[in-house]
Amino acid sequence: MSSRVQTNLQKVLAAGHFAVTAEVGPPQGPNPEPVRAKAAILKGLADAYNVTDNQTAVVRMSSIAAAKILLDEGLEPVMQMTCRDRNRIAMQSDLLGASALGLKNVLALSGDHQKASGAGKLNGHPGAKNVYDVDSIQLLGIIKGLRDEARQQGGDAITEPAPFFIGAAWTPLGPPVEFRVPRLAKKIAAGADFVQTQAVFDLKAFAAQVKKAHEAGLTEKVAILAGIIVPRSAGMLTYMNKNVPGIEVPEALIARMKGAKDAKAEGMKVTVELIQAVRELPGVKGVHLQAIEAEELLAEVIPAAGLTPRPLV
Repeated sequence: MSSRVQTNLQKVLAAGHFAVTAEVGPPQGPNPEPVRAKAAILKGLADAYNVTDNQTAVVRMSSIAAAKILLDEGLEPVMQMTCRDRNRIAMQSDLLGASALGLKNVLALSGDHQKASGAGKLNGHPGAKNVYDVDSIQLLGIIKGLRDEARQQGGDAITEPAPFFIGAAWTPLGPPVEFRVPRLAKKIAAGADFVQTQAVFDLKAFAAQVKKAHEAGLTEKVAILAGIIVPRSAGMLTYMNKNVPGIEVPEALIARMKGAKDAKAEGMKVTVELIQAVRELPGVKGVHLQAIEAEELLAEVIPAAGLTPRPLV
C-alpha cells in the first residue's frame, strides 16, 4: 500500500480496525439532493462509501460527480470505475480529474454487461456498444502507474503522482471457482490495496475460498472486505441465486426468509449474523454493505452488528 495515500479507509485498515464500507447508488437524474439525502442517512456509519458507476448498465449520475457530492457532505467516497464504457484515454483523464477533485479511493471493475440494462421495467441500453479497451486487472495497473510512477499507461509522464488507494472486486464463488484465488493474486500483483467481494450468503463456501487465499499468503498483501447485501425477501434471494454470477444462496436461508412473519426484520437479523460470521474468518479485514436503494436499513444494521461508533484515526 502506498505511503503517499492517506485516506480514512487506508488508515482504518492500517491500524488493524475492522473496516466498514457502504454502497451509495447515484440517482437516475441530475438532481444532487438524493445523494445528499443518502449522505445524511449514512454519515458516520462507515469508513468510506462506494459510489457505483452506472450499475446494471443503467444511466445514472456519474460516479465522479456523486462522489464529489459525498465528499462535500463530509463522507469519504470510493469512486467506482468500470471498463465497460471508456477506453484507456478517457479512463486516465477521468482519474486525473477525480484526483484533482479530492477523490482518493477508487475501485476498478469490469462492469455489468450492457444487456443487463434492459431488465425489469427499464428500457435501458441493451444495444449500446461496450468498450472493454482494458480489463479490470489492466485498469488496476493503470491506476498504480499514475500513482507510483507518475506515468500514463502509454509511457508519458504526468506532472505529479495521483495518490489513489486502489480497490478491486473479487467474486470468490464465481465459476470456475478454482480460478478465483489465482485471479485475486493477479489483481494484487496489478496494484490492488483492498478488495470488496461479491455478496456472501454461503458462509461455508466463502470461508473455504478465503482460507485458500490466506494459505497462499494473499490476505497479508491485500485487505479483504466481505460483501453483504441486506436481503429483504425470499424472492430477492431467489433472484440473486439464479441470476447474479458468483452469488450462492443456501436453500435453507431462502426458506428461512420465506417463513418469516416480518421479512424486513428477518433480513436485518440475517445481515447481522453474516457480519458477525465473516468477522471471525482469518484474512477478512472488513465488510462492504449494500442495501440497494434502502440505505435506511444500513442505519439500523450497522449499529445492531456492533460496528459503531467508527474508529477515529
